[in-house]
Amino acid sequence: MKNILFFFLLITLTLSSQELPKGFVYLYDIDNSIQTELRYLSSNNFIGKPIDGYNKDCLIVSKSTALSLKKIQEKLHKEGLSLKIFDAYRPQMAVNHFVRWARVINDTVMKHKFYPNVAKSKLFKLGYISSKSGHSRGSTVDLTIINTKTGKELDMGSIYDFFGHQSHPFYKKLTENQQKNRMLLRKIMLDHNFRPYDSEWWHFTLRNEPFPKTYFNFPVD
Repeated sequence: MKNILFFFLLITLTLSSQELPKGFVYLYDIDNSIQTELRYLSSNNFIGKPIDGYNKDCLIVSKSTALSLKKIQEKLHKEGLSLKIFDAYRPQMAVNHFVRWARVINDTVMKHKFYPNVAKSKLFKLGYISSKSGHSRGSTVDLTIINTKTGKELDMGSIYDFFGHQSHPFYKKLTENQQKNRMLLRKIMLDHNFRPYDSEWWHFTLRNEPFPKTYFNFPVD
């Protein structure tokens, strides 16, 4: 009986995760204290439904990215803070899903929350939607900081994935506290060799990323 139980346990563990390409890891294998909220696995995103390629609640990144995030997490923990990651590796099939959605102009279910002041027809032109994403290379992350005592995100002045000027890192119409929080995130990411993105306060890419020209398409599974 024990042998049978062990056999089924082994099968379960084997099926619980895929064999990742060399150089990729599950983030929880490197640091399981980093908080996550995989938005594209849920309906809480700008499309309003789960996105193609997101099959399981797990974050995948290049190993070098994971090791850098671990160092950041260790530093934040000393201040009673933690990283919270919304997205990391993103398969090309998910990017293709975004592109298909952007072409259906009348599908605006989540406009009120994520792009109230931007016409959907202009999402390509303004750079909010693209046929390629740095996320598919495995070393880009979308993230924020939370207070570990309250579990609440620090106020960054806009929600994650908001399409508009409010998401630009140096947006002028922020409170002093919101500016401070954005700069805290930006500084600690810069200090650990991440490159910021001009239009999104939450978006960072590891410098000298290991796969700078490869766009992967294996699922988040």
